[in-house]
Amino acid sequence: MATIKDVARLAGVGLGTASRVVSGKGSVSPATLARVRAAIEELGFRPSHAARTLLSGSSQMIGVYIPVLSGTFYTPILQIIDNELRAAGLHMVVAFGAGLGDARQQAVEGIGFLVERGCDGLILMTNLLQEEDVAALETMHKRMVVLNHSFASIAAQCFTVDHAQGGALAARTLLDLGHREIAIVAGPSRLPDNVQRVQAFCATLAAAGIDPASLWQTERDFSPAGGWSAARELMASGRPCTALFCANDEMAVGALSYFQEAGIRVPQQLSVLGYDDTPSAEFSAPRLSTVHMPWREMTQNGLNALLNSCYDLQRPVTRDYPVSMTLRASLAAR
Repeated sequence: MATIKDVARLAGVGLGTASRVVSGKGSVSPATLARVRAAIEELGFRPSHAARTLLSGSSQMIGVYIPVLSGTFYTPILQIIDNELRAAGLHMVVAFGAGLGDARQQAVEGIGFLVERGCDGLILMTNLLQEEDVAALETMHKRMVVLNHSFASIAAQCFTVDHAQGGALAARTLLDLGHREIAIVAGPSRLPDNVQRVQAFCATLAAAGIDPASLWQTERDFSPAGGWSAARELMASGRPCTALFCANDEMAVGALSYFQEAGIRVPQQLSVLGYDDTPSAEFSAPRLSTVHMPWREMTQNGLNALLNSCYDLQRPVTRDYPVSMTLRASLAAR
């Protein structure tokens, strides 16, 4: 396989001149440029990733940290990032929570892995970091953005969606359909985005004269298994309800699975509403109605801001991503 030295030798130029042509940085005469390009074509030279890194002073890699490598929530976001980076001639390196220690320590270690790999920029999706973690990270790597969470110290680098708006929209949708006996399956209380959506959901019910404390509520781990067990617990409780709100789609899909097994017809006997609008919602049985959170817009704008910072680009960046409702077959009027 041809090397940059072979190109320089065939073109009759120095290694530095051939490198400037390959990297596109620095000036060479038109005649010299033509000779080097002809040599590249004749030899079929393609610079390796390592060679491009040395020539450009950039790794051409963006590091992405996610808490877990499972489920249907993170996969579409990773696909958006990977597609955009490939189109720009860049590469994605992914780290996720694994190893010893608590979840916060795993996040710190996973992000440290990306820093050690020399990534030009970082995209972080985690609610586990604290402000002091961000401050320490900034001393090592200033080019980063945070998705779906906000830190006061780097607010301009944070891109998130309005979970309070999403929770309120979920409650108004059920109220408009005549539901007042509503059960709630929340996600982990340690996660701020879950707290925001559930608090807004309950506040909207309270404004309509429904005491949230009187409703059946439980907390699960955002997994389908958690939704399944919550639905079983709800039915075993004997508490009357006409609708179930799950704080993410995966729990809602798990609940739908339990109801189908238990012979409970959705939505004829019980309406189910999810949150996120992940791919699983479209293909559940029945197809899940859910709050559509603009994850694509959030991800695209966060990535644009990072690429602008890393590579001196001028990609458009906005922070206005309205929440909406995706109505499918799992809701019915009371």
